Amino acid sequence: MFNLPEKALIKKQLPKAAVYRKFNLNNADKTRFDKDISRIDIVAELSPNTVSASKGSEVSSIFVLQISLKQMSFDEKNIALISKLINQSMVFVLVCSEKAKLAVYHNKLFQTEWQNEKDLKINLIGANLDVVYQNIITQIGNIEITDNRSLDEQIEEDDRKEKLQK
Repeated sequence: MFNLPEKALIKKQLPKAAVYRKFNLNNADKTRFDKDISRIDIVAELSPNTVSASKGSEVSSIFVLQISLKQMSFDEKNIALISKLINQSMVFVLVCSEKAKLAVYHNKLFQTEWQNEKDLKINLIGANLDVVYQNIITQIGNIEITDNRSLDEQIEEDDRKEKLQK
């Protein structure tokens, strides 16, 4: 599944009602959430026990969440909200019908294009989970780090260039 090691795979539903209770979502957030999301599942945990990468200084595990969407045009605030509420490094597999895309929230939401769900792959590259997670972000966000910048510096530079182009 998604090119991940078999021992990393888990299948555990994260009930929306539990998210509402734990994080005391207001009615507007609940309504927006319900409009777009039908189900949330934790499908994998990437950790030193499940992948061939050591614990990083900032990232000790990465969770892969599958979000079943009701429609392909969804409010990105819902994915950002999940990222902000759950203090973990996460990769999202957004699924609608038989199409899927990867997403990750790092200061902002990065997404791939929609593709067939069976073709979706998460490439794990790096010796420790800090590097693995940074590489996942650069893959999903199509970010090319240049001039020895950090990931955050490159994102800021790319955003600055995009604003100038607009």
